[in-house]
Amino acid sequence: MNNNPSKLLLPLLLVLGVLILDQIIKIEVKTTMYYGESIRIADWFYFRFVENPGMAFGMEVIPKAIQSIARILFAVFIIWYIVLLSKANYKRGYIVCISLILAGAIGNIIDGTFYGVIFSESTPYQVASFVPIGHGYADWLYGKVVDMFYFPLFEFNWPGWMPFVGGENFVFFSPIFNLADAAVSCGMIALLLFYAKNFSHSITLVGEKLKSLRTSPPPPQN
Repeated sequence: MNNNPSKLLLPLLLVLGVLILDQIIKIEVKTTMYYGESIRIADWFYFRFVENPGMAFGMEVIPKAIQSIARILFAVFIIWYIVLLSKANYKRGYIVCISLILAGAIGNIIDGTFYGVIFSESTPYQVASFVPIGHGYADWLYGKVVDMFYFPLFEFNWPGWMPFVGGENFVFFSPIFNLADAAVSCGMIALLLFYAKNFSHSITLVGEKLKSLRTSPPPPQN
């Protein structure tokens, strides 16, 4: 492996760019919109302010504090992984995909870790504002993730004769998400479409690196 610091510059700039833009959008939405408020940009695109306590697209499968800690540990691992990839001279496009995933993970980590202690609660009747640390709507690690992008590209009612869903309204695409979610999704989709072999090989690389760390001799004692 050869150190290649130049390959770390693009990932760093990409992560910072996504994080800054993600937080600007979230803070603007959080401090100017009522919870549940919707702003029409086009028939197929709305800003709709919601918050979720869980993972991407509102999923919640484990307790919030554990989710937040797991996200932080995941981000630390991905940072180490990107450094490892750059030293191994992996393709720049592959590193960009991993960087998008990292940026998205950190973007939602910021919400979950800090927003609860620095913002007042958003409600349908009150716009949130910054508050002194510790006077927010939740404790550390219990903040909610701000979502706002809603793309109802088309909708229709299922025919009445269909079992289970007959007569119900269907909207595509119904999830409400943020820029961090989009970064994770784009990174993962590009990874699967264009860099599946690189991913498989990198898992072997990670295994070899971890094995070498376990078998490295202890440093000499004075």
